[in-house]
Amino acid sequence: MSTAARRADPIANLYSDHHGWLQGWLRGKLGCSQQAADLAQDTFVRLLAGRREQVEALREPRAYLTTVARGLLIDHYRRRELERAWLEALAHMPEAETPSPEARHLVIESLLEVDRMLDGLAPRMRAAWLYSRLDGLPHAEIAARLGVSVSSVRQYLAEAARHCYRLRFGSPA
Repeated sequence: MSTAARRADPIANLYSDHHGWLQGWLRGKLGCSQQAADLAQDTFVRLLAGRREQVEALREPRAYLTTVARGLLIDHYRRRELERAWLEALAHMPEAETPSPEARHLVIESLLEVDRMLDGLAPRMRAAWLYSRLDGLPHAEIAARLGVSVSSVRQYLAEAARHCYRLRFGSPA
């Protein structure tokens, strides 16, 4: 790569200077070279989707790469846990009702999207939403489990719905 080209593309520079190091760091965290390669690549894809100006101004590129990669690691572990829970639920289903591989993939993707939406909620609000939507508990039972009033449960559920709506569709007009 010429000197002019090297200065022109900060992400390419970051990639050539630190990709091997990042992949090794991820391999140490994951214990799997293939997953480490995938997550290292995803880290640079995430950078490509961001702002090049931020990359140009980096003083500590490895710290920045580590921060981005940690976020992807969290997503990776979260996905793996959701997949494990889904496969465990499938194991208890009669074989005739077992969904196709395509349907399984769509369910996993949907679960991940819901998980990302709920991630921004306060713990009690998240718990109230899960008790209501997944367990089908009435408001009074949720209130008892959380040690709050029924009115608070209603407020939590309304705010959770608004939060999810904003994330999915943007702010209402």
